[in-house]
Amino acid sequence: MLVVFKKMLGALGVGGPSVDTVLTDPYTRPGGMLQGQVHLEGGKSDVDIEHVAVGLVTRVETESGDHEYNSTVEFHRVPVTGPLRLAAGARQSIPFQFPVPWETPITDVYGQRLHGMTMGLRTEVAVARAVDKGDLDPVFVQPLPAQEAVLEAMGRLGFRFRSADLERGYIRGVQQSLPFYQEIEFWAAPQYSHALNQLELTFVANPHALDVIIEVDKRGGLFTAGRDVFHHLRVEHANADRTDWAEQIDGWLRQAVVSRSGGHFGTPQGYGHGYGPGKSGHGHGHRGMGAGAVVGGIAAGMVGGYIASEMMDEVFDGGDMDFGGDF
Repeated sequence: MLVVFKKMLGALGVGGPSVDTVLTDPYTRPGGMLQGQVHLEGGKSDVDIEHVAVGLVTRVETESGDHEYNSTVEFHRVPVTGPLRLAAGARQSIPFQFPVPWETPITDVYGQRLHGMTMGLRTEVAVARAVDKGDLDPVFVQPLPAQEAVLEAMGRLGFRFRSADLERGYIRGVQQSLPFYQEIEFWAAPQYSHALNQLELTFVANPHALDVIIEVDKRGGLFTAGRDVFHHLRVEHANADRTDWAEQIDGWLRQAVVSRSGGHFGTPQGYGHGYGPGKSGHGHGHRGMGAGAVVGGIAAGMVGGYIASEMMDEVFDGGDMDFGGDF
């Protein structure tokens, strides 16, 4: 499937060159590869192009003091070509391959856009110190098999998708290269709603394994305040289909919900979400990658095919299907 986006390079003046970015397929996964071509067409006069590059761009929420704001962040860039001369009216086509970072947040699950997520590929052309960043062209990032298995487990447990966003900062105890992380928020499933307000998932993938960080907003009691509780799971990609994620998550949630004394599930030390300046981190009693952090070897009963698709439609009902154009 070819996707073509015409860009008139307005920053380079009237009568300047134009560019078409052609993606062979705009759908990809973390660690995947986007392929395409940049088609340049000369304007009314010859121009010396200094460089052409493409970059993945998304919207990230940043907290500063008591304020939050969204900013557009280009988090990965690939050069397409260096200096070249483009004659008036001439056409040149330049192929490119774009490796998608493993930590790239997911935007779509079973054809449903995660409300709050947007991702684009931006083509940049520089001519005589004028840089035109062009328009943002949609890219659709689907989950890895391990991520998909965890999301299916959420559906099996009765959780329903609420929203997703990207938070600037780092997660303590997790090796992370991008300056932000994704939070996928769910309404509490009925069997936990008496004790939980909501649940958030964060995925951090690398070529070998997937880190899954679960954060729950635990309701307060008559004499206790509500608090956030964290859990950290790690699974190698090769073992993801042998893990019963619903059993893993349900087991931890039941312990976390009934826990009254903190200890293993609530102590504010160890690792947890490490936020940017102005926002404190949270943690729990795991110190480093202790017992329970590595998951594997449990016989799976994962839902597949049509049933999984129907389940995910339920989990992600109400997702935003629109790309939203420029950020």
